[in-house]
Amino acid sequence: MWGAILKRPLITEKSMAQTAANRYSFEVERSASKGQIREAVEKTFAVDVLSVQTIKIAGKKRRTGRMRRLVEKPAGKKAFVTIKEGQKIDIVEKQT
Repeated sequence: MWGAILKRPLITEKSMAQTAANRYSFEVERSASKGQIREAVEKTFAVDVLSVQTIKIAGKKRRTGRMRRLVEKPAGKKAFVTIKEGQKIDIVEKQT
């Protein structure tokens, strides 16, 4: 549903507080560029994107299970998208 670039929206207390300033957070494909993210958000939600900021998240090892074996959590990428004033993205409605 979200496409190849946008994986899912990040719905946390902090990201929901930033929606008042027209800033939305998404988990995106690790190889996606800022231009591709901008285009995907504009097509998916029909809004005008002002800026895109990205951050890469490193993979981490976690201990799990009875034998305490190591499992690696995969690396990822987050995108913080600012849209034009007066426009809105209904993340919760689009997700279901």
